[in-house]
Amino acid sequence: MPQLFIGLALYGFSIAVLVRASLGLSPWSVLNEGLEKHTFLSFGTLTGVVGVVVLLLWIPLRQRPTFGTGANIVVLACSSDLGLRLIPQHLGLLARIGLLAGGILLNGLSVAVYVGARFGPGPRDGLMTGATAATGRSLRLVRTLIEITMLAVGWLLGGSVGVGTVLYALAVGPTAQFFMPWFAYRSTAERMGDPALS
Repeated sequence: MPQLFIGLALYGFSIAVLVRASLGLSPWSVLNEGLEKHTFLSFGTLTGVVGVVVLLLWIPLRQRPTFGTGANIVVLACSSDLGLRLIPQHLGLLARIGLLAGGILLNGLSVAVYVGARFGPGPRDGLMTGATAATGRSLRLVRTLIEITMLAVGWLLGGSVGVGTVLYALAVGPTAQFFMPWFAYRSTAERMGDPALS
C-alpha cells in the first residue's frame, strides 16, 4: 500500500511541475487548468472534482471502484496543489524546459509506481477500459478519443496547449513502460516462478 500512495503523490507533484513549466500540459491537465480559469476552485480541487464526475460515468459502464480509485482522487488533488504551492511561478525559459523534461520523467515513473502496486485503476483509466468493453472498440482508439475530447474542451476553456503537450503524449508512455518492471507487484507464486502463472 505505501507504493500506491508514493506513486500517486509523485504523480500529483509531477502534474504541478508540468503546470509550472508553462509549455503545455497533458490533456486532462489542460481541462483542469481551463476549468480553474472559470471557477474559484484550485487546480488540485478541480482534479478531484473531475475525478468524481468521471467516476459517475462508470455507472452505466458497470465499472466498480476500488480502494486505489478513491485514493487516486484524493491524493492527486492534494499533492498537485501542494506542488503548485512549492514550485515558483514565472521562471525563465531554461528553467521551464528543465521542469518540462523533469515533469514528464517523473510522471512516467510515478505511473509505473502506482500502477505497479495493483490497487485498481484511477477514474480516468477506468473510464477508458469501461468504454472499451462497452463499445467493443480498441483501447487505443477509445483512449485517443477521450484524450482529444478533454484536450479540445480544456483548450476552449483557456487551458495551456503547447510543445509540452506533444512531448508528453509521445514520451510518457515509453517512460512508464521503461520503469514498470522495477515496480510491478508480483505475488509470492509469481516470484517463485509458478508454472501455472507462466
